[in-house]
Amino acid sequence: MKIGIADTTFARIDMGGIAIDEIRKHASVGLERYVVPGIKDLPVACKKLIEERGCDLVMALGMPGGAEKDKVCAHEASQGLILGQLMTNKHVIEVFVHEDEARNAKELAWLMEQRTREHAVNAVRLALRPKELEKLAGTGQRQGFEDVGPARP
Repeated sequence: MKIGIADTTFARIDMGGIAIDEIRKHASVGLERYVVPGIKDLPVACKKLIEERGCDLVMALGMPGGAEKDKVCAHEASQGLILGQLMTNKHVIEVFVHEDEARNAKELAWLMEQRTREHAVNAVRLALRPKELEKLAGTGQRQGFEDVGPARP
């Protein structure tokens, strides 16, 4: 089993390093990292990790800025990631933290790390222990901020 990590130089913390650290805490798998300049470069990085480097699943990590054009770029990147999943029949876990989700740089750094770590655990579950995800179905899980819980307790 090999998990790919695609991340960017645009992000304000090392999301890829955090993902690798967390995955290593939960599984013994091969890891491949591919760093690109920005969020719209992630789809091809993920596709290359799958097709050229033999990854079974990939995490796409990025931090779109807070401006409207950044939201558009994030949407375009997300569409590319979805297309890549369909083209390769492999999961790409999108881990985006928008700069305007946080009130300040300290909260942004915390959120980026927390969301990355929680999705890294999800990547391990999806790749190696999918039954764990079944147990969490419908429980209102959120990555980063607090879980919201199920609508029907």
